[in-house]
Amino acid sequence: MTDTAPRPTLEAVAARAGVSRATVSRVVNGGDGVRQALVERVQQAVEELGYVPNQAARSLVTKRHDAVAVIVAEPESRVFADPFFARQLRGISKELTAHDNQLVLLLTEGRDDHARVGRYLAGGHVDGALVFSLHLDDPLPELIQRAGVPTVFGGRPGWSGGRDGVVYVDSDNRGGARDAVRHLLGLGRARIAHITGPLDQTSAADRLDGYRDVMVDADPRLVEEGDFTAGTGERAMHALLARCPDLDAVFAANDLTAAGALRALREHGRRVPDDVAVVGFDDMPPIAEQTEPALTTVRQDIEEMGRLMARLLLRGLAQAPSSVILPTTLVRRASA
Repeated sequence: MTDTAPRPTLEAVAARAGVSRATVSRVVNGGDGVRQALVERVQQAVEELGYVPNQAARSLVTKRHDAVAVIVAEPESRVFADPFFARQLRGISKELTAHDNQLVLLLTEGRDDHARVGRYLAGGHVDGALVFSLHLDDPLPELIQRAGVPTVFGGRPGWSGGRDGVVYVDSDNRGGARDAVRHLLGLGRARIAHITGPLDQTSAADRLDGYRDVMVDADPRLVEEGDFTAGTGERAMHALLARCPDLDAVFAANDLTAAGALRALREHGRRVPDDVAVVGFDDMPPIAEQTEPALTTVRQDIEEMGRLMARLLLRGLAQAPSSVILPTTLVRRASA
């Protein structure tokens, strides 16, 4: 057993700085009305004593917790396997850290978790919420609205009407999909298939719409639904080849889906891009640069999306735009 030195108190800081306890409290909690000379004395005393403010007491004064809930509407197995989430969380974390805010990660495996998240938000533990990967039937928006927590959504919300002042950050999914398909047409490809993401998510629906904007008269058999995973990309590619063996190109809804499609094409003896050209979406360096061949894809700045979500929340939503749509760029590599 070792003795632990007593934690420095506000009174100790006040004694060291030669000021009142109330003055120390105002300085450490960011209050106004303290002369600069006194602020500097208090800050020096805080540093010398190693004083750390009590967050609970500080919250009572400032009405802030310096914590933000980040809610991913996906199970753990998906979040920790898909690099998309890692990049978005990295962007959020960098922005929150730069403003001395804590990230509280909340995941939802099922309906019981939705209730738990709703209770947590309503309990006033955080100053706001960042929410992404919502599905159309997700109860989270309603729970968040009921909790009255300032919120920024990642991705265009899919609900219809009834919610004013919704702020979200997204990429130009539809425009990026159009660029991908136009690129394939420019290569002389005519039978262009599309493996979608889960169509109860707006990003996947928007990419399908972008595909259809260009392939107006496409054979409907050339579209196969997926779920943004490599396994489904592989299964969907097998199904497409069985149904439409003459296809000569594939636009996959994300890079993981494209990686699965490439595996299936190899199993069928199809050469990429000679027999079938492949384009993905996201531009994930661990995936797009390491597939065989390297993947042509649509780049969206996922980390910047996360940073911007956090920035909008921290600056306050009253003056925030209702939506921010970030541009996408086609990145050409060997697969198309």
